Amino acid sequence: MGCCGNEGDDEDFSPLTWAAQNGHEEVVKMLLGREEVNPEKLDYYDATPLSHAALNGHEGVVRILLGREEVNPDRPDYYGVTPLSYAADYGHAGVVKILLGQEEVNPDKPDNHGTTPLSYAARNGYEEVVKILLGREEVNPDKPDNYGQTPRSMATQCGRDRVVALLHSHKAVTTSTI
Repeated sequence: MGCCGNEGDDEDFSPLTWAAQNGHEEVVKMLLGREEVNPEKLDYYDATPLSHAALNGHEGVVRILLGREEVNPDRPDYYGVTPLSYAADYGHAGVVKILLGQEEVNPDKPDNHGTTPLSYAARNGYEEVVKILLGREEVNPDKPDNYGQTPRSMATQCGRDRVVALLHSHKAVTTSTI
């Protein structure tokens, strides 16, 4: 198959995964032009090139990969973490917006521990991402994970006062409209 196929290294990172992870848009385009390259090739942890691009905030690569029909924008890895959760966990607001523009993406999809994209953003203090996610009516700001932790409790524990205030104000708005 040669150097540019689907074969991977010790963690099953294919050349496409490495290019996506590192934001090399031209290399991603070149590799996707090869018939034998699978844009959904899973690594050792069942993560796709899209997950790696989202985790590292590479908006251009995310757009390129989403342009492929066979790419599932909501595909979870072994741990149940989706590209949206990776982007939220690392505060990549631009990638979050791109992914939320995909019909198939569930903005409130929990991972295997029940952690949602909002929980990831809240505990890490990413206000812009929290605001974006709270703008989606499908997102439940009070959804507990498997251990009873909500986005608000995570933000409180981590000392994310501004995110706690955002979550409280969202709750007040939601309650007042009922």
